[in-house]
Amino acid sequence: PGGGGCGFQVVAEAYGGQSGVFTTTRGYSRWGSGFGDDRLAAAVIDRGVHHGRLLQFRGESYRVRHALMQGNAR
Repeated sequence: PGGGGCGFQVVAEAYGGQSGVFTTTRGYSRWGSGFGDDRLAAAVIDRGVHHGRLLQFRGESYRVRHALMQGNAR
């Protein structure tokens, strides 16, 4: 709570002038819980996809698979 506004500010200030990369395991429908507000999350998503490219990878996670092999799974 409260941190979502800072994340939005970073995205808003960079919008149209700087490059950025978002990586997440959450679908867009769950971003509201991360930003603490569905409208704030929608604004961040809007700015991110307006001039951006969406790459979606499917399949097993390399990182999770290796954590499981080493017994480090959460």
